[in-house]
Amino acid sequence: MYPDAEIDVWDGHGSGGMFPEDVVGANYIPHTQRPYHDLSGYAAVLFVGQHAMAGTPFAPLCHTYSSLTIAYYRLNGMFVGEFGARAFLAGLQGVPVIMLAGDDKAAREAQILIPEIETAVVKLGKGLEAAVSLSSEEACACVRQAAERAVRRLDEIPPLTGLEPPYTLEIRYYEPIDPKRWQNRPGVSIIDNRTVQITSDDLKAMPF
Repeated sequence: MYPDAEIDVWDGHGSGGMFPEDVVGANYIPHTQRPYHDLSGYAAVLFVGQHAMAGTPFAPLCHTYSSLTIAYYRLNGMFVGEFGARAFLAGLQGVPVIMLAGDDKAAREAQILIPEIETAVVKLGKGLEAAVSLSSEEACACVRQAAERAVRRLDEIPPLTGLEPPYTLEIRYYEPIDPKRWQNRPGVSIIDNRTVQITSDDLKAMPF
């Protein structure tokens, strides 16, 4: 289908969650890099092992960047998780997000933003720390099949658009913030003792 295609695999877990030697037939990008800030040359983005955003009912291990500190992200009035934030960044660069593999709540989150997206549901969420999962063999087959469908439908899945600058990101924390951390930062407003707002014309300037 695309015999000359190159695949980059980015370890998107905060502190790293992959063994580089396990990545076969693709280029490994460590978690310390942020390749989605420059997607020039890429045809598409696929998410594998994705969770739902913080606060999603019955979603296993749902969080937005930090399960310990962040209650929610709201971008231009819309609640977003890591999937939405990075899908909008990709869309801003004209690159479509064509597949998500993860739990059923994460899949639904993706479908709300990108109705045409292909999904691979490998577990049914029953709670923050509870899920009914496919076997390893079934899950791998499910992911492979969804990825194949997505690549075959590449031209049918548009980049995620709809946001216009200025961009405003509201971040709500579980615990009171330290105002000194945010002093003298351009575009930053403190809404209350747990909430900050960042405004910028550059979406890449947001803490995504």
